[in-house]
Amino acid sequence: MKSTKFWLALAIALSGMSSVHAQDAGKANIIRVYTDVVAPADQQAYEAGTKAFNQCLAQHGFKFGWDAWAHETGDTYSYSYTSQPVTWETFDAMQAAGKACDQALRTNVNPHLKSETSAFVEVMPDMAHLAKGAGIAAPFMQVTYFKLKPGHEASETFTDVAKKIAAAANKANWPGHFVVGKVREGAEGSPDFIVLWPAKNWGEVGNETNPTLWKMMEGVYGKDDTAALRKSLNDVVQESSSHVDRYNADLTYKPASK
Repeated sequence: MKSTKFWLALAIALSGMSSVHAQDAGKANIIRVYTDVVAPADQQAYEAGTKAFNQCLAQHGFKFGWDAWAHETGDTYSYSYTSQPVTWETFDAMQAAGKACDQALRTNVNPHLKSETSAFVEVMPDMAHLAKGAGIAAPFMQVTYFKLKPGHEASETFTDVAKKIAAAANKANWPGHFVVGKVREGAEGSPDFIVLWPAKNWGEVGNETNPTLWKMMEGVYGKDDTAALRKSLNDVVQESSSHVDRYNADLTYKPASK
């Protein structure tokens, strides 16, 4: 989390996050994430295949956008794709509309995959801190996964602390911005929560926000209560990992504007 930024530390959908914050009542807050891993020797063919698949979608008038992200740290031969935040029901329509290009995917992309994983992410508006009227779209995205200890108490504690952090950041008008997502249907080994931190460049990725998150928290809640919140958070986290993604316009699919 930019080192201590939350010690919480998404693959996730990004340009639409501000609308999620405003539209929670409509439940358009579910994002699907795919992460592909390719062999170095297959990278060029994989990217060409993805472009061919996107071209097929465009030819068939596919109206759902997907943002592409290349992993800049961690496994750098990985790519993540994130849908816009929509309702659960929208994925039925998305699947039906995409059938026309299933064969293009199997022919042009799948032969170059080492592996692929997928999950849904539920955006949590009350655990977000965004600039007023802005989304979380950015050239870079710091993504941190949190796997919690077993039991519903751990999830409840994480959720409670995350809400308090977001409330403090909003009250203090803190310059650091983030969104928290809850992972759904991710299968064994998946993280429980994802935290996304947008950045314009590597300088923003590497430099602490001033004041740091915990200093900001102390200004809102005081040192003792902040220390207690930080301890309760650390006590329920089993493990976490973090990597940086860069937005890839060449592999992103944007439907034609009407």
